[in-house]
Amino acid sequence: AVFLTLTRKRGAATYAQTLQNIPETQVTTLDNGLRVASEESNQPTCTVGLWIRAGSRYEDAKTNGAGFFVEHLAFKGTKKRPGSAFEKEVESLGAHLNGYTSREQTAFYIKALSKDMPKVVELLSDLVQNCALEESQIEKERGVILQELKEMDSHLADVTFDYLHATAYQGTALAHTVEGATENIKHLTRADLASYMDTHFKAPRMVLAAAGGISHKELVDAAKQHFTGVPFTYKEDAVPVLPRCRFTGSEIRARDDALPLAHIALAVEAPGWADPDNVVLNVANAIIGRYDRTFGGGKNQSSRVAALAVEHHLCHSFEPFNTSYSDTGLFGFHFVSDPLSVDDMMYCAQGEWMRLCTSTTESEVTRAKNYLRNAMVAQLDGTTRVCENIGSHLLHYGRRIPLEEWDARISAVDARMVRDVCSKYIYDKCPAIAAVGPIEQLLDYNRLRSAMYWIRL
Repeated sequence: AVFLTLTRKRGAATYAQTLQNIPETQVTTLDNGLRVASEESNQPTCTVGLWIRAGSRYEDAKTNGAGFFVEHLAFKGTKKRPGSAFEKEVESLGAHLNGYTSREQTAFYIKALSKDMPKVVELLSDLVQNCALEESQIEKERGVILQELKEMDSHLADVTFDYLHATAYQGTALAHTVEGATENIKHLTRADLASYMDTHFKAPRMVLAAAGGISHKELVDAAKQHFTGVPFTYKEDAVPVLPRCRFTGSEIRARDDALPLAHIALAVEAPGWADPDNVVLNVANAIIGRYDRTFGGGKNQSSRVAALAVEHHLCHSFEPFNTSYSDTGLFGFHFVSDPLSVDDMMYCAQGEWMRLCTSTTESEVTRAKNYLRNAMVAQLDGTTRVCENIGSHLLHYGRRIPLEEWDARISAVDARMVRDVCSKYIYDKCPAIAAVGPIEQLLDYNRLRSAMYWIRL
């Protein structure tokens, strides 16, 4: 009875106080070029990870898939911890180990108790410096990856985005899939994988990031102890200059009338990571909104496209995207619809693009900015998201951009900026289109291209 009468009193911090009270990100660069960055908090756990400037964009046609293959092998044993000993040691800490490969970065990270941070750093250093690449494991993982590639063919959203990159950046490294071609996976050798790691897993291309209840000094000391063997490269060739991946307005259509739903993605070229226009484009996407049939709200949703989709049964789902790379990007939308609704949904989506270019209002910009602020603060939930934020920022921007600065950039956006920036990237531009499934109703490319502008009197 006494327990039930107790009340919990918590001070509710305002949005501004939350931004001001975020701990500073501390960054130290070691002699070999490895950047060590951390954000300290009072969490009982921590996430420590390595973010590496490597991915499918750094591969050629013959080695495409090597990075994804290495990611699979990274947890399968090192020279110090052969076989499954590596994974067992992580499990003995009660820790969680994960990793991923994308077109421009690779990450390996471990979430553990804060007191185990030095051990986690040692495990990560062992992973990138002493990966065993045993022939037996290579053959085993080769079969696993080939099976994954078969299963990926049924994930039509992923297939559509791979096709979108293939047509938008045809003839360039960004056209490669992250997973690689089946023939490549069948023929990649141990020497190919070792060469990939030797080439890309170098200290100046790595960020050791950490977030949680850790000390930056202790993190740096652990890094100095365990990462001294990571190869050093001279400053001028530490991060290779990638050839420009030029955008091409074109299309790929994979018609299959046996499939129940059509997946359509349409995109124009967007700026790279560091371009300030990205903030305005993110506001534009927040105005467009997103929709899925499982959502509530019906016709009363703030997104015009969503309200039309509900009223006229235009699609099962749609979502805008702004995918950025170092020097280019894709700004567009993806939707899933019934075969007989493809034309109507495309008309509605392109019409919304034109409306953003010509008649965006201040009220919807205000709503979109509040949505982005909410999404920004949500990044503070958990040490893993914060750690990934730190690692990615140092790779993409060369520094961790504080949330206060992001908030200031968002606050500066107004309706005129949205109209101007959308006109710059969307209006009368040649789009890239990828379509999969029963897409007979998808209009000819020239017709879709003519919907990228309005004839106004």
